[in-house]
Amino acid sequence: MPQLSSHLTWKEYTAIGLTATTTLYTLLKLVQTIYDSNNSSSTTTKLTKLPPPEIGVEGLLVQTIYDSNNSSSTTTTKLTKLPPPEIGVEGLVGNTPMILVKSLSEITGNNVYAKLEYMNPGGSSKDRVALAILQEKIQSGELQPHEPKSKIYEGTSGSTGISIATIANSLGIKSEIHLPDDTSPDKLILFNTLGAGLVKVKPASIVDPNQYVNSAKAASVATEGVFADQFENETNWKIHYTTTGPEIYQQLNGQVDFFIAGCGTGGTISGVSKYLKEKIGDSFTSILADPQGSGFYNRVKFGVMYTNEEKEGSRRRHQVDTIIEGIGLNRITKNFSAGEEYIDDSVKVYDEEAIKMAKFLCVQDGLFVGSSSCVNSVALLKLCRDNPQIKGKNFVLAYCDSGSRHLNKFWKEALNVHDDVTVEEILNNK
Repeated sequence: MPQLSSHLTWKEYTAIGLTATTTLYTLLKLVQTIYDSNNSSSTTTKLTKLPPPEIGVEGLLVQTIYDSNNSSSTTTTKLTKLPPPEIGVEGLVGNTPMILVKSLSEITGNNVYAKLEYMNPGGSSKDRVALAILQEKIQSGELQPHEPKSKIYEGTSGSTGISIATIANSLGIKSEIHLPDDTSPDKLILFNTLGAGLVKVKPASIVDPNQYVNSAKAASVATEGVFADQFENETNWKIHYTTTGPEIYQQLNGQVDFFIAGCGTGGTISGVSKYLKEKIGDSFTSILADPQGSGFYNRVKFGVMYTNEEKEGSRRRHQVDTIIEGIGLNRITKNFSAGEEYIDDSVKVYDEEAIKMAKFLCVQDGLFVGSSSCVNSVALLKLCRDNPQIKGKNFVLAYCDSGSRHLNKFWKEALNVHDDVTVEEILNNK
């Protein structure tokens, strides 16, 4: 297997025979779960050996060998070495695959890789945080598996709640999720199937006691439960520092030039940026992709947490004025603060751009992804457009969840985009 080089494009990789070497199931292992005599579990964050990135989604299914013209491919059915079974869904969290996004790589002249976090068992990157917080609370004795009164509470716009409910179920813990009442119906259906307690509240500022995070915290206090506190609990960024960052570094043999991610709690971008900056140094650049209505763009660019949508009378939505879910905020969290110094730049992305990108990626690459993944992809195009000297570099984009979480909201709009949408239409917003 040739070494990855920041000087080669994806077509050059295929020309020298870069081979898809593993199937999907060899990738889904992050933690070693060891059960004690009481059948409760503890986890370590020891990484398994990860394969290099695959070329396109087809590389996740079979061994694919491209010819020198990249015009045809042959496949083999030889099995790779598979890991033994895991104990529960928690054993499948992390060690997610990475693929090279062919369309974006060709357009930009760079190697654009997507870290497929939506291939965690709960369907998003939030599985890592949920598992880490639950294990921490179990080990401290604050949560007791299979104890009826033992319950974890969280305020979330959706994905973290789904991850908490999924993994809590496997660990024998009850959960109750408080979330905005305009959360996509797809996510609400998942909560119902998981049997999680669900409390819907009106979108509001964090200073409002009825805001969903405050509502969850108050409920945990009233019932003597446990508040996960994903925004301020620094277990969040630390799990990305100890797992997601090292995985990316390993998958690209340390040759990572850019990382692009959005920011909600700040855990992913802080943990990954801190790890990669410490390992690689100043040649590594972290980019925060920020949706409209969020203040992080101005925070990174100018040191002020403010957005034009904050002007009186201009907002449609109390928290962040955007159709994008999972990223965007107008306050500083502990998790963002932990990694702020490692974030180099920010790119503002508008709803219409992200919506068009969703259809583009689905048609061009077979990637059916969620709204934040599309924001990150638009940010890549804008960065490369405004900096044409950036060529032959290795970009890693966080693809946090799939389009199945956004069918009746974000993807309802994306369905109206014509199949032949171009990059020019995406960036010109017309």
